Amino acid sequence: MIRRIDLRGSHAEPREVLPRAAVDVEQATATVGPIVLDVRERGAEAVLDWTERLDGVRPTSLRVPAGAIEAAVAGLDPVVRAALEESIRRARIVHSDQRRVDVTTVVVPGGTVTERWVPVARVGLYVPGGRAVYPSSVVMNVVPAQIAGVASLCVASPAQRDHDGLPHPTILAACGLLGIDEVYAVGGAQAVAMLAFGVDLPGGGRCEPVDMVTGPGNIYVTAAKRMLKGRIGIDSEAGPTEVAVLADDTADAAHVAADLISQAEHDTIAAAVLVTTSPELASAVEVEIEAQLARTKHVERISEALAGSQSGVVLVDDINQGLRVIDAYAAEHLEIHTRDAREVAMRVRNAGAIFVGPHAPVSLGDYCAGSNHVLPTGGTAAHCSGLSVQTFLRGIHVVDYDRAALADVADHVVALALAEDLPGHAAAITIRLQD
Repeated sequence: MIRRIDLRGSHAEPREVLPRAAVDVEQATATVGPIVLDVRERGAEAVLDWTERLDGVRPTSLRVPAGAIEAAVAGLDPVVRAALEESIRRARIVHSDQRRVDVTTVVVPGGTVTERWVPVARVGLYVPGGRAVYPSSVVMNVVPAQIAGVASLCVASPAQRDHDGLPHPTILAACGLLGIDEVYAVGGAQAVAMLAFGVDLPGGGRCEPVDMVTGPGNIYVTAAKRMLKGRIGIDSEAGPTEVAVLADDTADAAHVAADLISQAEHDTIAAAVLVTTSPELASAVEVEIEAQLARTKHVERISEALAGSQSGVVLVDDINQGLRVIDAYAAEHLEIHTRDAREVAMRVRNAGAIFVGPHAPVSLGDYCAGSNHVLPTGGTAAHCSGLSVQTFLRGIHVVDYDRAALADVADHVVALALAEDLPGHAAAITIRLQD
């Protein structure tokens, strides 16, 4: 089912041979372009038309009534509510430690630079609603934004035919538990466009434009974010989800198989990659996958993902080569199942999040580890971070020099300005120091 790639004794560049999901955002951009432009021109009517055309439902109201959110909270299964509240509590613990404080540096007597951390004013948080329901994504987006101090937060999630044109009630309940009352029943590229441009709502009221859109979505959501980047800030261009597992002969094949299956459960284009020093483990994992699939719900989806070109088992000579392969892959989620797993984990340079040892599976991070599950995909973990409080903050330098401090450095500023043939820059200094 899952193919093998043997890199033992090979000097091949890992990035050239590793499995990776093929995602053509440019092609999707051509598809979503007319949607984005239509929303810009026609506003809410275009949002409703595209929602009806693409999702098969026309919401009676784009903004979810407050009563629907309250009813969703009231009707939430107590077990699910307790789990969501614990997820929120743990996320707040971790993300509270990410707060930034203003720092003033005395460069010289009379000359300071203060770095202020200022939250983005208004953010639109996108919560997908495709093959699964993702109240956990509400938690992962809302908690860091709230801790950052974002004053205005709204959530957009696809309208559901099965729920009278509203987002899934569990998503609405998660919004209610977090105190979010501005929720829109719209998904896809039309949701990103609505958030970027703002629209007047039928029947009164308005969805004001946002400064930033965050949250995962399908390729069309990603394409819309790319198209509108610059008008709005974005967190990342999220691609298909992925897990990589680095394992040696000490790993439990049942655990590894379960974790590969759990990620493949997301989508037929989800990626699951095992990098191992042990051919015996590779064979045992393949046997376990077959056995566990027999008692798994989404067999067809998982089987297609595991058999796809984006998934595979990679054999390596040793852990050092395994680390080179892992860093080249730069996985969204990386699990370490080796001897001295934490020491190995601390040697990894490129990953969205790292899960250490047999008792920290990706599923824990998806819900209740306290970490954030909105993570870079497609190899972008080599240069990008996951969603955090920092995502919603901007650093602003405040420069404060008195006359003496300016005079002390004036000659250097003038020399550099003239070296760049910018005499006006030099004059802006000298005019302040004339007696």
